[in-house]
Amino acid sequence: MYELQEEERMILSMVDSVCTDIIADRAAEIDEQDEFPQDIYDVLAEQGLFGLAMPEEQGGFAVSVNCWAQCVARLAEESPAVALMLFVAAIGADAIMTYGTDEQKNTYLPEIIAGEKKISFAMTEPNAGSDVWSLTTSAKPTENGYVISGNKMFISNAEVADLFCVFAQVDVDGERKPAAFIVDAHDERVVISAHEQKLGLHGSPTCPIFFDKVEVASDALIGEVGQGAQIAFHALNRGRIALAATALGITRASLKASATYAEGRKQFGQPVFDFEAVSFMLADMRIAATASHGLIDDAIDAFVNDARDVKERVAAAKVFCSDAAQQAATNAVQIHGGYGFCKEYPVERYYRDAKAFTILGGTNQIQRRIIADEVRKQFAL
Repeated sequence: MYELQEEERMILSMVDSVCTDIIADRAAEIDEQDEFPQDIYDVLAEQGLFGLAMPEEQGGFAVSVNCWAQCVARLAEESPAVALMLFVAAIGADAIMTYGTDEQKNTYLPEIIAGEKKISFAMTEPNAGSDVWSLTTSAKPTENGYVISGNKMFISNAEVADLFCVFAQVDVDGERKPAAFIVDAHDERVVISAHEQKLGLHGSPTCPIFFDKVEVASDALIGEVGQGAQIAFHALNRGRIALAATALGITRASLKASATYAEGRKQFGQPVFDFEAVSFMLADMRIAATASHGLIDDAIDAFVNDARDVKERVAAAKVFCSDAAQQAATNAVQIHGGYGFCKEYPVERYYRDAKAFTILGGTNQIQRRIIADEVRKQFAL
């Protein structure tokens, strides 16, 4: 596994303090109110967490992606909705960091890193999902730029965003080519609907967006027309690493809560921890947490080194970690018995939140399809 450098260990320690002193006391309230916790966002911004693994030239901290992912995992132990703040900022800014011009980087990244502006990733559509080739949102070229029309759905933190990284199809000589654009979320022709009432991940608003002939300048284009798929895949890989890390946080939280409860709960004159059925579930959670950490590090290694099999390794981490989190949360509820079904204990929240990570960023069935395709290429063809 990756060993954090001294500076990175200090950053993770600081995140741990924020989690213990601030977020832990707010997690249940965030879930209950189901509103974006701006006060917590401001705390993360003050601590510079939106600058982790971001370019130093624009005010970021050139720590490893591993450090960033471990910070995401620690935040998720208290509140996945809070962890998603780092995830959404990173995936939204990825296109600018990786494919943007110097002017775009200098214009947008400093404010995103400082937490002064929020950016969100707008790709998913009702009939296309996250298939960039099937998008129906269009960007028609004009003399001064493009006119964007279409609608998106399931866009994380859309109602609080200042900017969107929007994916659309551009018609070039009768051929549709995907492209990415920076769009002002406050444009009057950008209509953001009320956030969805979700099973879990309360506090991270998910909204539909409608683009009603939104005019953008030519410098809103990120990269080149036709690079949209390449840009999207890179951002999605970063995002899936963050989703895997968030799922790891849920697994760890489930283990901690369950072990504490199992030691204190007495049945037949002994702690339920002593019952083999319970202790084996706890052992499985520990195994899953350790394996998840290793797979995340492997996915990050593939991501930062642009490995040939990066999609497969990132997909493997996302699948394993999210499946493990769902199983850990299920077992946590079981260990708590009737109490696990009550809001008095946090495991019922872990149970609701965990399910989302088998769906977000491309369902686990899609990820398994990616992996299976690589298996076929290697062994069956």
